[in-house]
Amino acid sequence: MLSALPKSAHPGAKKALAEIWNAEDKRHALAAVKAFDAAYGAKFPKAASKITDDIEELLAVFDYPAEHWVHLRTTNPIESTFATVRHRTKITKGPGSRVAGLAMAFKLIESAQARWRAVNAPHLVALVRAGARFENGKLVERPDEHVSPSAA
Repeated sequence: MLSALPKSAHPGAKKALAEIWNAEDKRHALAAVKAFDAAYGAKFPKAASKITDDIEELLAVFDYPAEHWVHLRTTNPIESTFATVRHRTKITKGPGSRVAGLAMAFKLIESAQARWRAVNAPHLVALVRAGARFENGKLVERPDEHVSPSAA
């Protein structure tokens, strides 16, 4: 999105994006999106459309447990894991063969896995996988609570 803005607009846009991404709930995030569109939409419609066109996907984080938001809002586990692989292949001037490269990447990722932070509220992962519905991070419906009309 920043690539669609001039460098001079980056600081303000980053702050506006942080307001969207770190909103306390979906309602506040939608208000921040409207504020972003009002501030940048007229002058930079391409940048604004990158936010407004896919708003449901952008704000999907609010459809998961609030305890998981910290994990969903970061790419650090992926970046730091592959940084180790990138660093090692740079030091060794490449992996050698494809098989050696895959083996090296596997071993480096496997060892990095031991240092990964555990998921907050792991008991909620099963609910998410089972299709439980969350709104603004709170469970609103359990998949096994559906009552058929004939049973009621």
